[in-house]
Amino acid sequence: MNTLFISDLHLDSERPSSIQQFLRFTEEEASTAAALYILGDLFEAWIGDDDTHPGYEPIIEALASLKLRGTPCFFMHGNRDFLVGKRFAAATGCQLLAEHKIVELGDKRVLLTHGDLLCTDDKPYMDLRATVRDPNWQRDFLAKSLEERRAIADDLRDKSQIAVAEKPPEIMDVNQQTVEATMCEHEVSILLHGHTHRPGIHHFDLNGIEATRIVLGAWYEQGSVVRWDANGFHLETLSR
Repeated sequence: MNTLFISDLHLDSERPSSIQQFLRFTEEEASTAAALYILGDLFEAWIGDDDTHPGYEPIIEALASLKLRGTPCFFMHGNRDFLVGKRFAAATGCQLLAEHKIVELGDKRVLLTHGDLLCTDDKPYMDLRATVRDPNWQRDFLAKSLEERRAIADDLRDKSQIAVAEKPPEIMDVNQQTVEATMCEHEVSILLHGHTHRPGIHHFDLNGIEATRIVLGAWYEQGSVVRWDANGFHLETLSR
């Protein structure tokens, strides 16, 4: 059986084709998988578990259906849905993961992370991340009305798009030294992440050991998945 890994779906009612692709994926492939790991940014924006946006209902129902069919589902926060909490987990059956998670796949130990913590050259983003991940900021934000939160989220998204357009592309990718330090800290030779929207497989030397970094793609134009079975991993695209 396959263990499946996806990231950066950025599901939003304004992109119904992405939602439909995800629903087909959960219905046809994930329902028979050994497990499904969502490595962040399942949603374009998540302003709190009390959000009643009707566009989210089919997504939550699809995840809940996986649990009923016996497929364990694991969710890691991304930079767009870091406010996903216990109510979401209860509704979907997803198990929430920490920022770093080691999974054993056959004889391999694989480190999972969303990927934004690896982009340490992007100083403005790292500063913003520290702000919005602060428990006090999150408590104050969640105390606001849904309308206020949506307005703030829209403003942050607009500013992010402007900032991304102005940044040199290289600083928005991972920092190799940070990658190596993170892998050494967790004593792994395989790292799997998303966030950068640059799908690929990178091999490099890590203190004399052959190391591998696997990067998932985003789901804006087509899906991206890593399938891991008895023969190893396969990074693939999913056509619409």
